[in-house]
Amino acid sequence: MCGIMGIISTTTINRELLQAASKTQLHRGPDAQQIRYYSTPQWNFAFGHQRLSILDLSESGTQPMEYSDGSGSIIYNGEVYNYREMRKELEREGCTFRSETDTEVILTALHQWGIEKAIGKFNGMWAFAWYDKIHNRIVFARDRLGVKPLHFYMEDNQFYFASEVKTILNMVKRKFSINLQTFGEYLFQSLLETSTKTFFEKIEKLPAAHYGVLDLSEEKINLKLSRYWDVPLNPIEVHNEADLAEEVRELFLDSVRLQLRSDVPMGVLLSGGLDSSSIASAMQKIMGRDAELNLISAVSNDARYNESPHIDKMSAYLNLPVHKVNLKFSPKQALKLLERVCWHNDEPVGSFSNVAHFLLMEKAKELGITVILSGQGADELLCGYRKYLGFYIKDLINRKKYADAVRTAYSFWKNGTVINQFSFSDAKRYLPSFVQRGHIDISGDAIKHYHSVELGMTREMSVQERQIADLTRYSIPALTHFEDRISMSWSREVRVPFLDNRLVEKLIPLPIEWKLNKGWTKYIFRHSMKSMLPEEILWRKDKQGFGIPQETWLKHELRDEVRNIFHDDCLMYKMGLVKKERLIKLYNTYCNQPQGKGTLGYKDVFNPLAIEIWLRQFENHLSN
Repeated sequence: MCGIMGIISTTTINRELLQAASKTQLHRGPDAQQIRYYSTPQWNFAFGHQRLSILDLSESGTQPMEYSDGSGSIIYNGEVYNYREMRKELEREGCTFRSETDTEVILTALHQWGIEKAIGKFNGMWAFAWYDKIHNRIVFARDRLGVKPLHFYMEDNQFYFASEVKTILNMVKRKFSINLQTFGEYLFQSLLETSTKTFFEKIEKLPAAHYGVLDLSEEKINLKLSRYWDVPLNPIEVHNEADLAEEVRELFLDSVRLQLRSDVPMGVLLSGGLDSSSIASAMQKIMGRDAELNLISAVSNDARYNESPHIDKMSAYLNLPVHKVNLKFSPKQALKLLERVCWHNDEPVGSFSNVAHFLLMEKAKELGITVILSGQGADELLCGYRKYLGFYIKDLINRKKYADAVRTAYSFWKNGTVINQFSFSDAKRYLPSFVQRGHIDISGDAIKHYHSVELGMTREMSVQERQIADLTRYSIPALTHFEDRISMSWSREVRVPFLDNRLVEKLIPLPIEWKLNKGWTKYIFRHSMKSMLPEEILWRKDKQGFGIPQETWLKHELRDEVRNIFHDDCLMYKMGLVKKERLIKLYNTYCNQPQGKGTLGYKDVFNPLAIEIWLRQFENHLSN
């Protein structure tokens, strides 16, 4: 995993400016940095790379990497895990290799097979820029689910691109307006990364599952986009539960197997829940019980959020020690750290839990764990979130299957899962607007044209289609964006086995009854892991993730700090984004609510707080 960046221009490239901008994302690749310059009759361009060495730690992996016959070069961020299998296939076709990197395999595949065939074979996460000298073009591509970032900006027949937005800001050296739709989605609906737009107007993302081509024989910048993959929705008939469970388990194990390829120390983020415990158990099964397997877990002194008993259960089951990281930080320290986290994230973050993740990555670096596997994506694939039960019941009612709807709701109530965890303040963003009447509107004049995003499930939509919406718009893009930025802030690589495209293609089309059944979420996956997990982990009902008492902090410990920020002459007030008097009224109402009750959730306060912190971090790059 690395950082990539570059400029394509009809004019001379400012090399000093590019070198300075490269340092902006140096944290993405501290092991080696290089910029190369190219030219054609119409264009000058530069490729820059910051390397975090994961495969083949020698200088053979330095980028930009030139193709063996000089007919092109590539800069690449990510990992294509099945590179060994592709290398063997290419060698059978007569190709030779100088390194043990996946980068050289990707570059060779692109030259040998072309973009469409090559990218269809890739299994992994990637963003790259490939100079195809034979066809006089530059090709950009991003992985199927957009795990790896690639941003770009075009102006005056110049094209800028980079792994991080802040790098483009420092290459361009101009001020940007705020994208008010993106801003509103975060402020009012706690949404991030729902489209190709960023918080900066005209800075965009290459869409996931797309590649883009710049034809260097043309006189104008014209990025032509092509989609190469979609989440399939073909109905899948299942005749035997045991066979399906075995197929799911084998696909999952193979995903983990591929993602264990590394020449640096690896570990897994173990929370004690089903997803991370399954990854840890799979890693040990593949590597062997004597292999060194690094388990790293966040624990808390607060009994309400401490997952230690379940972490200890998995530690004993695997007979492996755990690196327990007690993230002891005060609310005031968290508020201060929020500045660094928002800067690294290029946009506001979702909660104070993101600060905990930032510190966890710092600990991983101290422990020398460079590559970390994460359970991200399992909830979206297997209907693990509470909302999916509501969507499923609504779908049954829409199809007039009233008895099934009652039976399903009763099974979850009886089992004590999901339904007893309902919170109106969390659920309200999925409900129609009329349900939210009486809410204090803090929007300023600048965002009066903001259009809210429909987050619920329409009558015409299936639950599987709503899952795809989370995979592509509402959930996974924000989670992978944050996980990429925060892990890379400490030069760590996070891998996500559940987002293997083969698992996505298998699990999403499955009938919902295989995901929500008999009072359990993730039904078929639980059955598939029966032989690999202790019962207490396999059938857990109370998984909540690493928690922080954010509601208490915002009402009490941070009350003075929040009031001082909200009473200041804030940038969000000056820019007309938020109305001061209404925000103060909202905050006072929130503080006077009984603990755990009321229509206002902590995000109603946290979001404008994070926005102001983010605005201050990027003030020099924003126009009023």
